[in-house]
Amino acid sequence: MGVFGIARLPKKDRQSRLVQYLADNPFATDEDLAELFHVSIQTIRLDRLELGIPELRERIKTVAEKSLDPVKSLGVDEIIGEIVDLQLDSQAISVLEIKEEHVFSKTQIARGHYIFAQANSLAVAVINADVALTATARIRFVRPVRAGERLVAKAVVRTRNGDECKVRVETKVQGELVFTATFRVVEMSSYHNSMDEE
Repeated sequence: MGVFGIARLPKKDRQSRLVQYLADNPFATDEDLAELFHVSIQTIRLDRLELGIPELRERIKTVAEKSLDPVKSLGVDEIIGEIVDLQLDSQAISVLEIKEEHVFSKTQIARGHYIFAQANSLAVAVINADVALTATARIRFVRPVRAGERLVAKAVVRTRNGDECKVRVETKVQGELVFTATFRVVEMSSYHNSMDEE
């Protein structure tokens, strides 16, 4: 059963729920949607064509173009995952596809450091500073992530106290929480000062 608790919906109902679902979950794949609505991938593609909904790549690009401040605190190649939303000192979203190189070959389960690195680099990227560092992190792995799953991480700046920010990151797969972290991120100048005092 999908999230809507109905095995097979009439086409009109399915399409209206598809639009509604994608408004909340723009990074869902055709495969995810087919599973959710208990139809074939081809049916989902036809629905998208009829409704004028672009494919996933285009949706990611559209979200990114709408609200992307330039990253200041990191080089673009230092970010783990693809940033699709960035409002400095407010919030950010990144997407990471878990591939073969991210998993243990024996179990096909994602290595934890990739999940952490996506969240950590996003927490630093959201800070409006030339240089920012993670001072502390409180993390929780909620469930294992497998090859082929897409991680959507959202960072929200909870508080700012001078050069120090508290950033909360939640990582989800198809809307299901898989990882959470609270980071204390500091700007480099204040980090030097606090180190000198110790």
